[in-house]
Amino acid sequence: MSNLPTPQELLYEGKAKRVYRTADPQVYLCQYKDDATAFNAQKRGSIAGKGEVNCTVSSRVFAYLARQGIRNHFLAQTGPTEMQVRALHILPLEVVVRNRAAGSLCKRLGLERGLPIEPPLVEFYYKNDALGDPLVTPDHIRLLQLATPEQVEVLGSLALAVNTHLRDFWRRCRLELVDFKLEFGLDEEGQIWLADEISPDTCRLWDLEGSEPRVLDKDLFRFDLGDPVAGYQEVLQRVLQAVGSQFLLS
Repeated sequence: MSNLPTPQELLYEGKAKRVYRTADPQVYLCQYKDDATAFNAQKRGSIAGKGEVNCTVSSRVFAYLARQGIRNHFLAQTGPTEMQVRALHILPLEVVVRNRAAGSLCKRLGLERGLPIEPPLVEFYYKNDALGDPLVTPDHIRLLQLATPEQVEVLGSLALAVNTHLRDFWRRCRLELVDFKLEFGLDEEGQIWLADEISPDTCRLWDLEGSEPRVLDKDLFRFDLGDPVAGYQEVLQRVLQAVGSQFLLS
């Protein structure tokens, strides 16, 4: 551990993570927090152990996706709530993939919750807290110069490829992937890399083993559907049972 880059300067603090520069300009350190927010931070709270769950789950998922050929920013998990990642310029877009109707999609379009969506739906949202992260079309993205048309096409294709692999991953954990959010970044050569996190904060995960779907994700906090601490810990244990409990170090 002594040879690993250490935090040098706080670069960014968001709702769920702190990102630090390190002595290596190509490496950032992400620290995951227990803070929880919903509805564009209108609801705030804390979920005990969330930082460790999200860091560890994201590490396992990113490592799995890398083995499937999905290029991503993960380098190493260096502690229970810390991971090293490749330094990227993050695009101001959230890419959402939906396999079933849930959340805002039901509210906007009047769809029945849980309705299967085939083929999966890809949506883009402008990362802007002041505007409430609005839904945007490719034309909006071009107007705002958030990404080029070519990049948007790549983002959509990558998101669908990630969806295929994530559905398999979560199926190994006896969970169904309802929908999820991705973020991407650019390296110095302009290549697109998967970034941010993939966790119960960013994925809707339903346990379908019972007679009714059981929520095991941030909706437990968002809509007061149950104990989020227990839900997040159950996801963590299922992931560790499926792929192992050791730290992932480069």
